[in-house]
Amino acid sequence: MTAVRQQQAQPGMSIGSVLDRLRPDFPDVTISKIRFLEAEGLISPERTPSGYRRFSIADCERLRYVLTAQRDQYLPLKVIKEQLEAIDRGVATVGAGDSSPRRPRTLTVAPGEVSPEEFLTDREVRISRDDLIARAGIDEKFLGELTRGGLVVPGPAGFFDEDAVTLARTARAMSEFGLEVRHLRAFKLAADREAGLVAQIAGPVAKSRDAGARDRAEEMVRELAALSLTLHTCLVKSAVRGALDR
Repeated sequence: MTAVRQQQAQPGMSIGSVLDRLRPDFPDVTISKIRFLEAEGLISPERTPSGYRRFSIADCERLRYVLTAQRDQYLPLKVIKEQLEAIDRGVATVGAGDSSPRRPRTLTVAPGEVSPEEFLTDREVRISRDDLIARAGIDEKFLGELTRGGLVVPGPAGFFDEDAVTLARTARAMSEFGLEVRHLRAFKLAADREAGLVAQIAGPVAKSRDAGARDRAEEMVRELAALSLTLHTCLVKSAVRGALDR
């Protein structure tokens, strides 16, 4: 109890201190993410006379609530903001002994829904060509076909990421059913079209001169990409069931 009082008596925390508190539970959280959530009105940290953000314990727990809702329930920011506003109005309460806000309502997420957090790209992963071949269980020839087909693309330094390993492993599994790399180009073209549609929507936001415009555009891209992938999954399921019934 004494430690809690001392903690609350301290001046507000810096954004770096907040990041250190959150990262054990939310490894993907970044300073840009926190600034974006502030720009969206989900948190309102105080500012020092020199303009630095100072976060309270309540700000930190509010961030924890937002990140948990995104990670565990895949809720869009609009819904999370409505829930926080309900808490602020007293429609929802904070339980005794529980430092996190209690949700005023629970939403059911459709099976197979994809989280926008899966599209975060700030983790640096450097997988060599040999490591990718070993982990995916493929040979040099097959990787060459995937690379020439544009399905697996190395970074500027020639390294690959975890998605490349998963893609190569999946392509190998599909090849066992008789599908060649050239057949998988249809999936690549469909993905490019979906990405282009997302870019058309988020592009104008990124080019805005408003503060935090880039962060808002990146968040929009992640949410739209997650929704797009969920929609694609549902459509494929429906089409497959229809094909089997014919």
